[in-house]
Amino acid sequence: MNEKENILTHTYDLLLYIVPQLVKFPRHQKFVLADRIQTGLTGLLELLIEAYYTRDERKRDALHQANLELEKIRYLVRLAKDLHCIDLRRYELIQDKLNQIGIQAGAWLKSLRS
Repeated sequence: MNEKENILTHTYDLLLYIVPQLVKFPRHQKFVLADRIQTGLTGLLELLIEAYYTRDERKRDALHQANLELEKIRYLVRLAKDLHCIDLRRYELIQDKLNQIGIQAGAWLKSLRS
């Protein structure tokens, strides 16, 4: 149970960190790329909350969807770095946080298979 709370907290904290960064995106990327990153992270948080509070097969489905959403976010953040919307230091920090969330989600999924 504690691990699931951690993944929710990590995702929330990443969202809290990244939203002010997205506001700084160039105008031509703010309404497309920044919006997709924020929407993706918000959707990820919603899927993890759904997984946390469900008990049946929907839990596994929500976690699979969360993994897919996480992968999309990774690519969007990488694109933001390559387009120079975020600097390398912030990119590495965000990717590290995304990797931590991915590791926790994978462990959570693995625990459901047992």
